[in-house]
This record gives sequence, structure tokens and C-alpha cells, in this order.
Amino acid sequence: MSGLYRLRVARYLGLLGALLLAGAAYLGGSLPGSDLRGTPARVLATPTGPYCLAAWLVGTALMVAAWLLVGRTGPPSARWVLVTAVIWVLPLALAPPLSSRDVYAYACQGAVYLGGLDPYRVGPAALPCPWLGTMSYVWRNTPAPYGPLYLAISAGIVKVAAGHLWVVIALLRLVAVAGIGLTAVFLRRLARACGVDDARAAWLALASPVIGVNLISGAHNDGLMVGLCLAGLFLAVRRRPLASGALFGLAVAVKATAGVALPFAVLLVVRPERSPRRLAAATAWVAAGFVAAYGVIALATGLGVGWLSGLKYSGVTIQWTSVPTAVGIALGYVGRLFGATHLSLGLVVGARAVGMAVLAVALVAIWWRARGRGAREIVGYAAWALLAATLLAPVFHPWYWLLPIAVLAAAGFEARWPVVVTAAAAFLVLPDGYSLTRATRMPGSFAVLAGVIWFGWRYLARRRSLAEGSAQPDQIEPTERIPAG
Repeated sequence: MSGLYRLRVARYLGLLGALLLAGAAYLGGSLPGSDLRGTPARVLATPTGPYCLAAWLVGTALMVAAWLLVGRTGPPSARWVLVTAVIWVLPLALAPPLSSRDVYAYACQGAVYLGGLDPYRVGPAALPCPWLGTMSYVWRNTPAPYGPLYLAISAGIVKVAAGHLWVVIALLRLVAVAGIGLTAVFLRRLARACGVDDARAAWLALASPVIGVNLISGAHNDGLMVGLCLAGLFLAVRRRPLASGALFGLAVAVKATAGVALPFAVLLVVRPERSPRRLAAATAWVAAGFVAAYGVIALATGLGVGWLSGLKYSGVTIQWTSVPTAVGIALGYVGRLFGATHLSLGLVVGARAVGMAVLAVALVAIWWRARGRGAREIVGYAAWALLAATLLAPVFHPWYWLLPIAVLAAAGFEARWPVVVTAAAAFLVLPDGYSLTRATRMPGSFAVLAGVIWFGWRYLARRRSLAEGSAQPDQIEPTERIPAG
């Protein structure tokens, strides 16, 4: 089978998968009136449940297989990848929400702000939001954790929609599509600036099933954040610190995660020098752009930085896909064997605290190692920082993966494990939004704990090996030393 034929097969195999997933969205997706306490058993008990789950499973498998086939064959060009990605996404963009109910939370948070209440102080139930019944119960009394720009966008969409929920969903989805379009533009530019094949980068970050199944279908705001973040990194590579900082200000005004990459924009501006004076000057320019952009939005909306208090609610859900949360869950199961059932929640909280402490140290260490490097290396270190922030955060959802994988792609990362994680993430959430992590809590948490132990052992073994290697010259007998003269 020729490469061109394989690519043609992959394109239409992915389209078939997308059509099946769109069908699953109609049969039992995250619909406004669907069961908010759904489980796999309850979904199967409905008349359309078996067909919905079958379409979702086969459709996701076909999209993953098509994506992997393109990667193995080698995409001919970035343009071909982008056209293929559009073909795969279109059926999902026109179908009801799939695999997440967050779009209803966005709508209600916009309604809260539009109604004159502070979305950083009260949840949608305080208004009450006209679509409160569509939201997951856990978020109804929870303040918004998103930046003022996205809340203003959501409020504007709610106002334009004039009470029509499906219009709100369509417009919020258009914002997500616009964010992915921005990502497509600046991912390619950043990859080329780093000397990386933009076709391969586009395949890894933009054609994966997570884009259509999770991000576009669920209308997640991560798409807009990623696009602005990549644009900020690209302008930093082009040594435009003020504009780069302004774009990061916009990105953080959508979602705080983008702030992890901001310090690396400073290093991109001054590369490859380590001069403290130039570093300070670049920091000042980037910070000025950031403060100006974010400040204008904060003043215009009157919302400031209240989202900082809302971030603490993001860990309300307990899932083993977060590394520290999984360790806490697994230790809780161990504690139950000794009758310490009351410690389970405390162990999760403690593990999360340790995870945040490790993250703080890791981010500083990664940034320090990135100093004085070339553009591609600094972008790669930024990707590692974002990856650490994603894995060590209290909670992880498949759409959180888009930002680190996009920056990894721009840096030309060639390892296989990001592909494996991306493929697995596409299967994590059922069509109605039920996370399979809830049904696999015990095996999943112990698997993560085993991985952490293995990684720690390998790291210590490597450090020991390096220490022994550096000590080797001291063990040479004096008679074996090379004479000074």
C-alpha cells in the first residue's frame, strides 16, 4: 500500500469515526436534558444507550487509528494536515455537546456576570441561571475559575443569544474554533522558527482526536488560551517583548494556565545570553505588555484577579488522572486495609499539597536550566514546565492536554509517550460527560502510584550513576595520571 493511499484511507477513516461520534452525541451526548447522575449502567438501560456507547467506542477508535496512521505514514504537508483536521472536526462542530457539560457552566457564568453579580464570589445558583438544570451539580454553587476576558465573552454571547441556549452553545463553540484557528497559525510559525517540521507539529497537536472529541465538541475555552499562548511565544522568538507580554496577558485573562509559559518568553527574547542586565530589561518589557493588556481587561470588566480564589474549587472532583491525587487515593486504599478509613480525604489533600510544592520547585529548576539556550530548547523547556503543571495539578481532564502537547509539538518532541497519552485521553470520558476515571479509581490510582515509584527509582539510579562517574577520576592512582609537563 503506497503512502498516498494510506493517507487517503486515514482521512476517510477518521471522517467515518467523526460521523459515528456525532451520532453518539445525538443519541446520548451531553444534552441539556440528559441524566446528570448517569453511569455506564444507567446509560445502557436507556433505549438508545447501547447504540450511543457503541457509536462512541467505535467512532473514537476509528479516529485514533486514523490519526496514528497519518503519523506513521508521515503527513505530506501542514496544509494537508489542517484540511484533514477540518474534515474530522466538522461533524462534531455541528453536533450537540459531547463528553463534557462545561459549556453550560460557561453559559451560566456569563449569565451571572451579565446579571450584575460577581462570578468570582457566587455560583450560578445565586442568580439563578436560567439554564441551571443543565449544569453538573458540583459547579452550581462554585465561583468561576476563569479569567475576566472569557467571562466577558461569555456574557456578551448570552446577551446576543437572548435566552436561546442552543445559540449560546453555537457561539461558544465558534470561540473555541477561533482559538484552534489561532493555534493553527502560530503553531506552524513557532515550529518553523524552531527549525521543526510544521507538518509533523500540526499532526501531533491539531489533528488528534482530543481536538474534535473533547475541545471543539465541548466548546472548551482552552482552545482560545492555547492560541494566544503560542502567539505570545512566537512573538518572543521574534524579540517583540511588549507584544508577547500583551498576548500572554490576554491568554491569562482567559485561563490562568498560560501563565506558566510566561517566564520562558523572557528567555526567548534575550537568548542565548544570560546577562542579568538584559534579562531584567526583557522582563520589564514583557511584564509591561502583560500588565497593560490584562489591566485594560480588568478595568473594563471590573473583575480584576478574583479568579485566583475560584481556582481552589477546580479540585473538587477527585480523579486518578492527576498524579498527586492518584497517589493520595492509592494511599487511602492502603490505609483502609489498616482500618484508617477516616484518613482517605486527608491523604488526597496532603498529596495535592506535596504536588504543588514539587511543582513550584520544578518550575524554577526548569526555567533555570533553560537560560542561555537556543529558541528550540527554550520552547522545549516551556513545554516541560507546562507538562509538569498539567500532571501535578489537583485535577486533569483530556482538554487540559492541548497546551503542553501543542508546545511539545512546536519544539519537535519525538518521543512516543505523548502520542500514547493523547490516544488514551480520547477514551477517558463517555458521551454524556461521565468520566471513566470514576469507575476505575482503584486500578488507576495504583497504576499511577507504581509509575511514580518506578520513575523515582530510575531518577535516583541515574543520579547515583552520574555521581559515580564524576568520582571516577579521583580513583586513578597517582602513577597513572597524565604528567603535567
